[in-house]
Amino acid sequence: MLSVAGLSFGYRADEPIIVDLDHAFAPGAVTAVTGPSGRGKSTLLYLLGLLLTPDAGSVHIGDVAASKMSDADRSHLRATRIGFVFQDAVLDPSRTVLDNVVEGAIYSDTGRGTALSRARELMERFGVELRETHRPGEVSGGQAQRIALCRALLNRPDIVLADEPTGNLDPAAAGVVMAALAEEAAAGATVVVATHDRTMIDAADEELALA
Repeated sequence: MLSVAGLSFGYRADEPIIVDLDHAFAPGAVTAVTGPSGRGKSTLLYLLGLLLTPDAGSVHIGDVAASKMSDADRSHLRATRIGFVFQDAVLDPSRTVLDNVVEGAIYSDTGRGTALSRARELMERFGVELRETHRPGEVSGGQAQRIALCRALLNRPDIVLADEPTGNLDPAAAGVVMAALAEEAAAGATVVVATHDRTMIDAADEELALA
């Protein structure tokens, strides 16, 4: 179970973005985080992904206050249990597509051979297997987002966080991403998506609206 208790955060002390938020995100479900721009959708995902530290309150994974762990322990938790799909894919332009996907294995206990096998399985599943030797600048935006999804799912995370994953995609590519996230939830993962996409919101199991 992924949950937050009394969660508050602001980039400036006098301008809080998230104030005293309590919420439990159901495993096996997709939660759509919605709200106007600037109300903290992406910020909430970064807090859930332990990339930001709350000003108050905590992020819990199971019974553990993960946001209060040491930097090293949070990093290990991110690498082994959390998959994050960033809004603009965030692929390293100096490395091949395949190396971008297996990057997460560096920070986990997954051996390179196992990681390569898993990466190729995911890339075939999402139709980007023929791009493994390309650089990110040589693939389309839709392909880049599917590659980023492969990277996020490499270590079979039980928490998947996605920031506007369909925002820059055509309907066909968006459908592939949405179906993949739904499949992860069906397999038992806790999936949280920050989105403005009405189709994705309607397809989600739950909506968390940030006012």
